[in-house]
Amino acid sequence: MPSSTWLLYGATGYTGELIAEEAAARGHRPVLAGRAERKLRPLAGRLGLEYRVADLRDAAALDRALADAALVLHAAGPFIHTAAPMVQACLRRGAHYLDITGEVPVFEYTLGLDAEARAAGITIMSGVGFDVAPSDCLAKYVAEQLPGATALEIAVMGLGGLSAGTAKSGLEHMARGAMVRRAGKLVTLRLGAGARRVRFPARGGRASREHLALIAAWGDLSTAYRTTGIPDITTYLTFSRRLVETLRWAGPLAQEVMRLAPVRRLAQAWVERVVRGPDERAREAGCGRVWARASAGRGQAREAWLVTPEPYAFTALSAVTCVEQVLDRRTAAGALTPAQAFGADFVLTIPGVQRYDRLE
Repeated sequence: MPSSTWLLYGATGYTGELIAEEAAARGHRPVLAGRAERKLRPLAGRLGLEYRVADLRDAAALDRALADAALVLHAAGPFIHTAAPMVQACLRRGAHYLDITGEVPVFEYTLGLDAEARAAGITIMSGVGFDVAPSDCLAKYVAEQLPGATALEIAVMGLGGLSAGTAKSGLEHMARGAMVRRAGKLVTLRLGAGARRVRFPARGGRASREHLALIAAWGDLSTAYRTTGIPDITTYLTFSRRLVETLRWAGPLAQEVMRLAPVRRLAQAWVERVVRGPDERAREAGCGRVWARASAGRGQAREAWLVTPEPYAFTALSAVTCVEQVLDRRTAAGALTPAQAFGADFVLTIPGVQRYDRLE
């Protein structure tokens, strides 16, 4: 177990608390951090950990919070509003930066800081949770089976109950619409575009059935492009038939409404009040599923699937494992994706993950 001091920012959020509990269970002593002492104090007391109060808008307070930290795991979203000040603090203090974002603009930002990270001698790595560690690893796996692949499709299933943080980030995504990568460039589509069916396995990989999915702005549009170099990438999320049909005709209207900042703020305030995330029973019963398919000309293709623990449970496991790997100096300085840093089989080191090359 690494002895270096590391800081968990956003520790009192739904996912942050799961990460704090997983870290403590493994014998880590992370410093819990956030902006609200009234929330930090009881969590730190329950886990027997130190806490520090720092607002992301106060650069001096962030520098004090990071004074002896070798690494920051950032878990406070929506990351489009929170990542930049923490990344800049890490660059100033020479601390590694990891986060659990799934937001494409944040990946574009952090992956664009490679030169700065190298100069500072730190690792910058976004997406060390369910967004996007499993899909990034699976993208690398299928791409390695088909050198010269020109197109990559990725679909994700299992986002049932959402935390408040994930839901608020989702509202930000709605305002931007769907997205794909074509010829290496990000292209925006209307919300509700590109319905298709994707076959997923159940746990154990024995049974499988098709599910409806829509094109979505998943983080692999950035990370899989960096990891594999494949120029055409499409990412999908599964939805119920009713929601797919609703988004196909009402998606553009919902997108326009969510572009209005006052509406978005009201919706996020409502989410903060009422959304709590899956309870322990739901996390134990649930699972995440990922499909990836790399293709080239003349009908050449390779595909594979992953079945993971429930996405929030997976995030806690994966995020702490990534912290351990980085503190153990298993990554180079620079801005990296999880699969770049740890390889395609990293996801298989997470308990409960299974990979399949074919389905029955």
